[in-house]
Amino acid sequence: MTTSPASSTDTRGRERIALHSDDLSQFAKTLRQQLADHLQKSEGTAPSHVQMLNMLARAAGHRSVQALRAQALLKPSAPPPSAADAPPALSAHAAKALTQFDAHGRLSRWPFKFAVQRLAMWGLWMRFNSGRTYTEREVNDILKAWTTYGDHVTPRRELVEMGLLGRKDDCSSYWKQPQRPNDEVRSLLQALRSRR
Repeated sequence: MTTSPASSTDTRGRERIALHSDDLSQFAKTLRQQLADHLQKSEGTAPSHVQMLNMLARAAGHRSVQALRAQALLKPSAPPPSAADAPPALSAHAAKALTQFDAHGRLSRWPFKFAVQRLAMWGLWMRFNSGRTYTEREVNDILKAWTTYGDHVTPRRELVEMGLLGRKDDCSSYWKQPQRPNDEVRSLLQALRSRR
């Protein structure tokens, strides 16, 4: 379990400490066990405010609320992201390419415009793993899984022609070609990743 606390102050001057847990289920189990132990030892008396704070901190992997506070003071909350950190906005073609994919990130129709087709191929390219060799059947299976309109051959050919996939002359093996997507492509890929 990892936690990433951060300390700040609210409008009334009270200290606020953020508490994060990557595993909510484990957090709940640990907290429940602590509450059960406390109720058994205290004959059913509810924990005090400070006891409850300590239980929450321990459930998130800290020794106590004081240890959590100390860590939060060492690691101040991150500043809001700047415009330079923000992902590039979708271009008109990238936005149109995005509409060709369904809510699960599958290409649901072959784009009419050539520029949109080219961008859509990047969405299929990202479904392949780098450093792996594929048989033609494996490529077909991946493309069938990530397209819904019944044609896996056209995108396979386009991926090769665009240099996004490499293949042997006898079509016995394929591989993902390393690429550096430009900003337009990166914005599309980021939008598609959120649909998984």
